[in-house]
Amino acid sequence: MRYIFLGAGAVGGTIGGRLHRSGHDVVLVARGPHLTALRKDGLHLTTPDGAHLLPVPAIGGPEEIDLRPDDVLVLAVKTQHSAELIDRWAPRPVAGGGTAGERLPLVCAQNGVENERLALRRFARVYGMCVWLPSTHLEPGRVSAAGSPRTGILHLGRYPQGTDGLVERMAADLTGSFFDAPVSERVMEWKYAKLVSNLGNALEAVGGPIDGELRMQLWERVREEGRAVLAAAGIAHPSAEEQRAVRGDRVTLVPLEGIERGGGSSWQSLTRGTGDIETDWLNGEIVLLGRLHDVPTPINEALQQLSGAFAREGRAAGSLPDADLAALLDL
Repeated sequence: MRYIFLGAGAVGGTIGGRLHRSGHDVVLVARGPHLTALRKDGLHLTTPDGAHLLPVPAIGGPEEIDLRPDDVLVLAVKTQHSAELIDRWAPRPVAGGGTAGERLPLVCAQNGVENERLALRRFARVYGMCVWLPSTHLEPGRVSAAGSPRTGILHLGRYPQGTDGLVERMAADLTGSFFDAPVSERVMEWKYAKLVSNLGNALEAVGGPIDGELRMQLWERVREEGRAVLAAAGIAHPSAEEQRAVRGDRVTLVPLEGIERGGGSSWQSLTRGTGDIETDWLNGEIVLLGRLHDVPTPINEALQQLSGAFAREGRAAGSLPDADLAALLDL
């Protein structure tokens, strides 16, 4: 079985690098300076067990690879980039006949809950992966993950529900590669739970680290809105207590020599100056559901708009003044 990671940033690079180091067949798909660095020097993966230089094959797109029936495509980009990649990869031919969309599994290793729906329009076999993986990608060719003793926790299942032999095999491969990989009949419930925790990404991106009374109040308010919306929509998800029971101290952040961990994925997008941000699919998902079910979500809406403006205007991550943050509490 060969894993092809469509996206080789913090998540795709870390999971792909760990699988490669465990002896699995892995290909990374990247673009721009990151692709150039991967091709020139390999993948630099830094974890608590050391700094690893991995000669993982890297390509720029589906035209550069002959797809095989045993390939597993792993979508590991932010949701705003999903549709483009799905459209590029779905029609590609697979050895022996048929297309990728007809024959190959696609695993959505992403935040948010919209990617699987997008994928199922073009791929017959779609899988969800709930990614609990503190990792960083700020420089071309380099990713880091500070979790110990396990690098991350990756719940796996079929979309919209169920499991199968491929899920079990992927879970075994990941378990042997420094991850916990629980198999779930209802993986999307775990992804909705993760969505609630990801609502703080926009707050961190515009306002900096979530500490101190002001930011902690905002973080609780934004999650309260999220939980209220999911309840109104009748969407089940594991409680905070259930999540803590699974995670325990399995992924404890430890210092990495020579690497200073910054913020989460949205903060990293602003820091890299990508020009876009994923909050339309995180806070924006809560705003959408709130509108559908007549539940007000003013703080999620404000953070969605603010973070989008930060990305478009190239504003520095964490630079929103405290006075502007405090004003959100009055919404």
